Amino acid sequence: MSPTLSFDDLKSQIATGDVDTVLVCFVDMQGRLMGKRFHAGHFVAGAWEETHCCNYLLATDLEMATPDGYASTSWERGYGDYVMKPDLDTLRPVPWLEGTVMVLCDVLDHHTHEDVPHSPRAILKKQVARLAEMGFDAMCATELEFFLFEKSFEDIRKGGFRDLAPISGYNEDYHILQTTKEEHVMRPIRNHLWNAGLPIENSKGEAEAGQEELNIKYAPAMDTAAFHTIAKHAVKEIAWQQGHAASFLPKWHHDKVGSSSHVHQSLWKDGKPAFADADDKLGMSALMKNYMAGLLKYAPDYTYFMAPYINSYKRFMKGTFAPTRIIWSVDNRTAGFRLCGEGTKAVRVECRIPGSDMNPYLAIAGMLAAGIAGIEEGLELQEPTVGDVYQGDTGMIPGNLQAARDALHGSAMLRAAMGDDVVDHYTRAAEVEIEEFERVVTDWEIARGFERA
Repeated sequence: MSPTLSFDDLKSQIATGDVDTVLVCFVDMQGRLMGKRFHAGHFVAGAWEETHCCNYLLATDLEMATPDGYASTSWERGYGDYVMKPDLDTLRPVPWLEGTVMVLCDVLDHHTHEDVPHSPRAILKKQVARLAEMGFDAMCATELEFFLFEKSFEDIRKGGFRDLAPISGYNEDYHILQTTKEEHVMRPIRNHLWNAGLPIENSKGEAEAGQEELNIKYAPAMDTAAFHTIAKHAVKEIAWQQGHAASFLPKWHHDKVGSSSHVHQSLWKDGKPAFADADDKLGMSALMKNYMAGLLKYAPDYTYFMAPYINSYKRFMKGTFAPTRIIWSVDNRTAGFRLCGEGTKAVRVECRIPGSDMNPYLAIAGMLAAGIAGIEEGLELQEPTVGDVYQGDTGMIPGNLQAARDALHGSAMLRAAMGDDVVDHYTRAAEVEIEEFERVVTDWEIARGFERA
């Protein structure tokens, strides 16, 4: 199964009438697909070389507002254009949409035709290139957790996002009977994504009513980020087609378990796993220990990329399988970092901190940068923690978005790895989210204080 279409294949499918639409997309700051729908004939006639978009698209919030404070673009600078440069190696069918294919784009400066440094794809490409110079390939996999709801997006929105009812009534973790009832949504998700060239492994019920998990086979870091982004988009579209809403909000109710997006990672060299050492008691190479030590040391610095919104931090609660501490342990789901596959060539580290709202390009880039720093600094890995990692108050994950923003802003490591302009750009994105939240009066405040305050 080829993961992509060739340009010649596309032209043949246009000629036979099987394809008439090309989604030309790039990944925005929030990890969403943005772009245009091209008539396929126009795309192959010339738009495959480049198209354009407004540069505000990499300086907005979730509401597509245009806040001030970004150095890259502003009202004063007139909001000019970026170049969207299709990467034809990413052409793939979109089987859940009739006659449609998709291509992902690099975002380039309109004048220099260089990568826009704060575009998520460019940020990850830079860290992958750093590893390549060291002789390594980054292999990753992400787990997508989300909730399915009884009603549609439209009905829920018209109801003010209140009285939300998940698609099931009880914890369906690994539950075959309940997930059978959801196969009208999950089966087309698996099959359509497989036919789009994504190496789908499985889906399962997760640890809450209406919660699902989709697993995709490990792949090179750039492919993994693309697979994650496309799958997240497809889940929403396919659920919508079936009359349901799918949400990747990390914590939709304070009494419910949150949704994560664990990231598995390892480095390979010359086609072989560089993290494995059969002579080590846990099967970990010295390189892996350096890398993991970097992940741990610098976790606060890149937490924003794993948890980018106010809501993200509501998930970090004891006893919910979401971590609270920057600790590593062996096959232990209470830790922020879990060693998986110990003693085998599949040995790897699973970072359990990211939420379902992460942008995979940014989160993976942050982890790779930290791992590289661990290797370059020759950091020593502490001994693994055993038992219930929730019991303790050291090495805590930043407790809110403000703390994560401050750690990002002050990170000398990320400034060296990504550039001051990138760090300052996403620092401002965190500030915008905080400012928007602080000006809103919540239902909780009204119910708590309306009469009693």
